[in-house]
Amino acid sequence: MVEQFIGTWTLTASEYFDEYMKAIGVSFAIRQVGNTIKPDLLISVGDEGVITMRSVSTFKTTEIRFKLNEEFSEMTADGRNTKTVVTFENGKLVQKQSWDGKETTLEREIRDGQLIATCIMGDVVAVRTYKAA
Repeated sequence: MVEQFIGTWTLTASEYFDEYMKAIGVSFAIRQVGNTIKPDLLISVGDEGVITMRSVSTFKTTEIRFKLNEEFSEMTADGRNTKTVVTFENGKLVQKQSWDGKETTLEREIRDGQLIATCIMGDVVAVRTYKAA
């Protein structure tokens, strides 16, 4: 199922990410940092199907641990405290974050050997592309 996502992925391209960060309410200063860093994404699966996603950069390292289809509390890199659920749908890891009456979706899929993360907030869509490290 999620085995294809396991590994270390390095950000190689980012389209419309500033617009996405603005749509979810990220401050100007944090957006400036977010637009310049190139994080590595480390995905692993541990005991009892617990999935770990670590985003590592020179600015900040964040980590979430979860089981598919189970809601958990997440403190995002930009400081939002969300209720989050990750599902596996049509070959994609689909992460839905809800906070303050808002919702955003992050879809991760493997396409042509790359991890493609599509970030959706309303009609704003950003695409971030990672290559295997």
